[in-house]
Amino acid sequence: MKPIRLITGILTVGFWTLASRFLGLARDILIATMIGPGPLMDAFVAAFRLPNMFRRFFAEGAFNAAFVPMYSKKVEAEEDPQKFARDAFNGLALVLLMLTGLALVFMPVLVWATAGGFAGDERFDLTIAFGRVTFPYILLISLAALFSGALNAMGRFAAAAAAPVLLNIFIVTALVLGPRYLGGDAIWWLIWCIPLGGVAQLVLVWIAAERAGLKIRPGRPRLTSDIKRLTRIAIPAALAGGVMQVNLLVGQQVASHFDKAVSWLFNADRLYQLPLGVVGIAIGIVLLPDLSRRLKAEDHAGGRMAFSRAGELSLALTVPCAVALVVIPYPLVSVLFEHGRTGPEDARAMSLAVAIYGLGLPAFVLQKVLQPLYFAREDTRSPFRYAVWSMAVNAVAAIGLAPVIGWIAPAIATTLAGWTMVLQLAFGARRMGDVARFDARFYSRLMRILAACAVMGAALYGGQVAMQPWLAQPVARVPALLALIALGSVVYGLAGQLLGAFSLSEIKSIVRRRSAS
Repeated sequence: MKPIRLITGILTVGFWTLASRFLGLARDILIATMIGPGPLMDAFVAAFRLPNMFRRFFAEGAFNAAFVPMYSKKVEAEEDPQKFARDAFNGLALVLLMLTGLALVFMPVLVWATAGGFAGDERFDLTIAFGRVTFPYILLISLAALFSGALNAMGRFAAAAAAPVLLNIFIVTALVLGPRYLGGDAIWWLIWCIPLGGVAQLVLVWIAAERAGLKIRPGRPRLTSDIKRLTRIAIPAALAGGVMQVNLLVGQQVASHFDKAVSWLFNADRLYQLPLGVVGIAIGIVLLPDLSRRLKAEDHAGGRMAFSRAGELSLALTVPCAVALVVIPYPLVSVLFEHGRTGPEDARAMSLAVAIYGLGLPAFVLQKVLQPLYFAREDTRSPFRYAVWSMAVNAVAAIGLAPVIGWIAPAIATTLAGWTMVLQLAFGARRMGDVARFDARFYSRLMRILAACAVMGAALYGGQVAMQPWLAQPVARVPALLALIALGSVVYGLAGQLLGAFSLSEIKSIVRRRSAS
């Protein structure tokens, strides 16, 4: 994949991820308005986090880290990739069916282990009931991840990137229309949409894979030599993904002992996940199969260029978002979430968490750029070791700071753990040679990006002060926030162009090539 195709692939995934994240933001605004911080939302967050936690084991984390490089190399070498994908599908399905059955039986144990602070109040039983409906989502979304990984390896990114949009469409439609026209509580419309959305996602990518020539039918699992190798690679990746999930669970355990804290952190997490998903995840999805193919072809110069351009693009798009989250968190949170059952006190709490997550956003994105260097070499052990240290930092910070500063400790711990992980990944990649080193252009552009972001941050701060009277008015605050965002975007664009952080001619060239393709 040429660098220009790498970037267009990132833009394709980024576009659909952006659509999904914006719909997800609309979903979260509806949840905050119709349900609001409190026992119901706390229980929903804890229940939905259970399948999402295991999703990182079997889908985005272990599976993609092990399956995508192996499948990409088989496609490149024409070594019957369809048979490998079929065997992987059947083995994964068997494991997920057993896991789902066990989870439905032992759901009270899972809830106690992940949200112990709920024990003794209504949130505990609510989370058990919600969890038994939402948990089968892990089976559906993990199988969808297999098809998505195969499509990405073949350079077909659109369907896999578009699939998550379906879940948010289901939820937004149900919350808007369900209680109003069909009756019932909003929370149950929300809960039942999760497995239904999983079915829709699986059907979409399965059909897309069929059209791409990958025909998979369920069958008896076979323990072939390739599947044994896949398992050996996947287990350390699963442990690494599990360690990262432990970070989330430690934070949830701490937050569950504070009223509304689980809900506050969930909504704050949604804001920083928007740029993370659009930029970081898109780059990781496109970069991993590209690096795998280049290593197979021993194209180290091309690999270094792809790696450097991915890092450059990720920071050019992410750092300004991080600056905005740190400089204007309250206007963002107030306009988006302060409606219905979510009041000013909730908005102030969430804005503090948003600012802290903003400090960690560049680290979360850089992880997505650095990890493919390891996964493309089928090295999942090193990221696991680094993740263990990251977990230790997170646990010490979250548990140690909670008695002193209260519910905000998990947000601080998450940011510290993110930077700890990045530093280890960067240090460990030095032994991989030039392909794992950013080129001179990257560092030159990085300094210019930081300077342009500093100019933008000053403009946002001044604009916030000037627009404060309008931002405080319920009617005027939406157009005032839009004007503030527009001001930051224009200032960053002009400053970046003048300082040489990026070139409009390069962007136009990419857009023209993407349109032509």
